[in-house]
Amino acid sequence: MLEKSEVLTDLDVASTTRSVMKKLPEVTLAFWIMKIAATTLGETAGDLFAQTLELGYFLTTIALFLIFVVTLVVQLRSRRYNPFFYWTVILSTSMAGTTMSDFMNRDASATFLSGGATSLGWGPQGLGLGYPVGAAILISLLVAVFAVWKLTGMTFVIRDIVTFRGEVLFWSAILVSNTLGTSMGDFLSDSSGLGYAGGALLVCGMLAVLLVLMKVPVVPNVLLFWFAFVLTRPLGATAGDFLTKPVAKGGLDFGTAGSSAVLLAVLLGLMAYAQVQERRAAFSSAESAGQEAVIQRAA
Repeated sequence: MLEKSEVLTDLDVASTTRSVMKKLPEVTLAFWIMKIAATTLGETAGDLFAQTLELGYFLTTIALFLIFVVTLVVQLRSRRYNPFFYWTVILSTSMAGTTMSDFMNRDASATFLSGGATSLGWGPQGLGLGYPVGAAILISLLVAVFAVWKLTGMTFVIRDIVTFRGEVLFWSAILVSNTLGTSMGDFLSDSSGLGYAGGALLVCGMLAVLLVLMKVPVVPNVLLFWFAFVLTRPLGATAGDFLTKPVAKGGLDFGTAGSSAVLLAVLLGLMAYAQVQERRAAFSSAESAGQEAVIQRAA
């Protein structure tokens, strides 16, 4: 049986679309492909600025968080769903989440420095909390966001989020979940003994289980969506590390700059495709609405 929050009558839809346009995308296969591409790029780009360019975790976190704020403001001020705005925020949360996680979990020891580096940037280079403690803090923050969200009485269903407050809560959850996902991915890659490929395969297996659970009526799809959203971040983290890390550490050694450039090109291509699809859908919707208006006048 569908929950009341998941059902919109024709009157509800008409009332909603008059007051605020849909700002978030439909959850399709293309959505998940773009999510993985964006989070993988977030991992390689975050490492590019913090490690390869040796800006350090502290300065890079501040810079990327400011970029996240700017992209979020653009998204919140937009009156309708724009793939470029939406996926730019996803990318900025992934990049900021990468260095925020690294700053929380790592320290200034040579263990976490790229080959040949002796120091990184200005300021403290990590709190050294470790992956378990960092993950526990981030899980607590994510639970707190969802608790506040629940208390507001607003829907968790992404396609039905059409208010400013709902969108702010959504992006708060996205930022924390992407940071948490980075911690999970780094733990799988660095500390679990699975390596980059093994960590990615484990996450893929967990996502496959979620896919099967979609067929189980008693498990809410909204819950599965948020689990999948969190898990695709460690998939991107392990995939990004697999692309960039040295062969001696189990990676392909493509480098952060080269990997980021290729992933950016892929993501921009997907965003352009999504933009074309959105325009076609808007044109088709407008055309159908015009035909209905003509029929009603004729009747």
